[in-house]
Amino acid sequence: MNKGEIIFYKTGDGQPAIDVALQNDTVWLTQKQIATVFGVQTPAINKHIGNIFHSGELDESTISNLEIVRKEGKRDIKRKVEVYNLDMILSIGYRVNSARATQFRIWANKILKDYLINGYVLNDKKLKEQSKQLEELKQVVKLINTVST
Repeated sequence: MNKGEIIFYKTGDGQPAIDVALQNDTVWLTQKQIATVFGVQTPAINKHIGNIFHSGELDESTISNLEIVRKEGKRDIKRKVEVYNLDMILSIGYRVNSARATQFRIWANKILKDYLINGYVLNDKKLKEQSKQLEELKQVVKLINTVST
């Protein structure tokens, strides 16, 4: 999974789940990428972004500009592309009407509910990864202790 990527899938028991690869604690996606995530066309995303700004739900700090180099013919052309952060992606997810957006809302509501009821949410995948890293670190410390004695 690449940084700044969102993957939808279903768990073994058929529950919707989403993996998000964060980059500097957020995800930055273009309107086209957001449209792909939620299974809609780009104009729908553009409309929702306009409505989100108009309502004051979010402000312009959710936008950043990236310079992307693309091949056009034999030339490399630099284009500025607007990208939107995780706050905007989440807001759009609650406005879009599509099967993938519904899957997103089911997942997000479960996470929110778990947090509100329990006061925390556990990410099993991250816990397993960190547990593995901790074991590796223990092995390194053990090796260092063996070598230094």
